[in-house]
Amino acid sequence: MRDTCLTVGAMTGVSQPASRPEDMRAQLRAYVVALHSAYLGAARLLAPAERAALPLLDAARVTVVVAAARYLHVIATTDPLPAPQGQEVAETDELDDLRWSVRFYDPVVLAELALIDERDAPAPADVRRVLGISGVLYHLSVAPGGGLSPHHAQHAGTGLANQHAAQVRDGESLRALLPGREAIVDELVVAERLGLHHSLRLLATALAGDDPGVAVAITGDDDVAVRRAVLAAARAVRA
Repeated sequence: MRDTCLTVGAMTGVSQPASRPEDMRAQLRAYVVALHSAYLGAARLLAPAERAALPLLDAARVTVVVAAARYLHVIATTDPLPAPQGQEVAETDELDDLRWSVRFYDPVVLAELALIDERDAPAPADVRRVLGISGVLYHLSVAPGGGLSPHHAQHAGTGLANQHAAQVRDGESLRALLPGREAIVDELVVAERLGLHHSLRLLATALAGDDPGVAVAITGDDDVAVRRAVLAAARAVRA
């Protein structure tokens, strides 16, 4: 997965869009519940300390923002949001020890969403800027006509948990391998999670810019490869 913003294309077997706003909200809430259920299911396979360190389970507050531009954006954030006003809606759900509220935004509620250019591709950074949120745990983008089925939610939730677990493991390894540079390592981990591709590459250069593998990885578009290259470089230095 190149980006925390996972883009989902059209899928077969997806239920028809709900005709009423309350039906659509119920469908989206069910999608988030299925997503989090799959995330929790994958997390149960991890060691207890590793499970507790997963971003979604480590957060004290979780709000899932569902924002409709051209793409549908599902964003879990730790940022506090003000109480709903006007046509805004907030609803609460929970599974096991994970509790979250769901907030819904479309161009009727937040007019700036209509100005985001997503004709060719999703624009997750622009959506987060319009919403004013930065503490992102995950950001999924669903293409027009894309999938909100339980099958897709299960796939996305499992993938997110595995991605987060790999980031946690590699981050802990880098902190141990690079004493005194833990702050930069933490920024690198967050940059990858937020999909801040340029920042990730600048931080990778700061940590291991002289390594040939890192030099190659930062020229590509695979963020996971950048993280793994930095880890390999750190291990080589300590070998």
